[in-house]
Amino acid sequence: MKLEGIISWLDKTLDVAKFDDVANNGLQIERNPGPVKKVAFAVDASVKTVNAAIAAGAQLLVVHHGISWGGGIKKIAGGARKVILAATEGNLALYACHLPLDANRKVGNNWELARHIGLRKGFSAFSYHGNVIGVVGYLPRGRKVLLGKKEYDFPAGRIGICSGGAASFAEEAKTLGCKAFLTGEASWGEKVAAENIGANMICAGHYATEVFGVQALAKLMSEELNGLETIFVDEQPDDEPVEPTPEDAAATQAPKPPKAAKPKAATASKAAKPKATSAPKAAKPKTSAPKAKSAKVK
Repeated sequence: MKLEGIISWLDKTLDVAKFDDVANNGLQIERNPGPVKKVAFAVDASVKTVNAAIAAGAQLLVVHHGISWGGGIKKIAGGARKVILAATEGNLALYACHLPLDANRKVGNNWELARHIGLRKGFSAFSYHGNVIGVVGYLPRGRKVLLGKKEYDFPAGRIGICSGGAASFAEEAKTLGCKAFLTGEASWGEKVAAENIGANMICAGHYATEVFGVQALAKLMSEELNGLETIFVDEQPDDEPVEPTPEDAAATQAPKPPKAAKPKAATASKAAKPKATSAPKAAKPKTSAPKAKSAKVK
């Protein structure tokens, strides 16, 4: 399929022109002419995801976080240069979509999260740059929900959702009667502000809350564009919240003190006859201290 046809489908499906965004949505890196047979999807445009897409045989990479923001790329240097070099050397086109992929009701991050959690009666909420991008819905009963590598407790009642770095909406969510507000990450000040008003804010990780949109978009593209092959490049970071395993928890516990040995009754012993021998050789001191085993903590 031609690249132009895929780009047109993405722009229309995500209603890109409607959004006033901090990102420059759309095609960010072109490729040499030729058919697109496979499309890769990832959360971020990075050297890692570009190389993975090329290795998988993709001709186009679609991401949520691209390389062109605000006034555009002012100089081709640093990380942006490395991404551009990797993509052009592998003849890989790059398409990015930020806020439209947060807000889309069919495949957007926040509506997909609402479905993943099991919310009902959802409605749009939380305006950013004039774009309403989040969701508020009703959860019939409390439940645990896996996001990334960790399970989170969601109470019954109204739940607010705005993926990524949207902790500033915690107060609005509280005003809307939300029993919990889900986002990706928060600054220390935003956490304190949420605590001050008694908001139950769940920070599940920026990446963990924004894999849903690109995955849903990949599935929809494959269905609507005559079975065009799509793949998802998983880049889950190691620093996202991780639930410790029982082994990790056990390793961090202080060891129990050894039981005191019962003293043995002293008995008289025969004195050994001294042997006329040469002086014993002094033991060679060890040159290195024994290595201390440390508990492994994740």
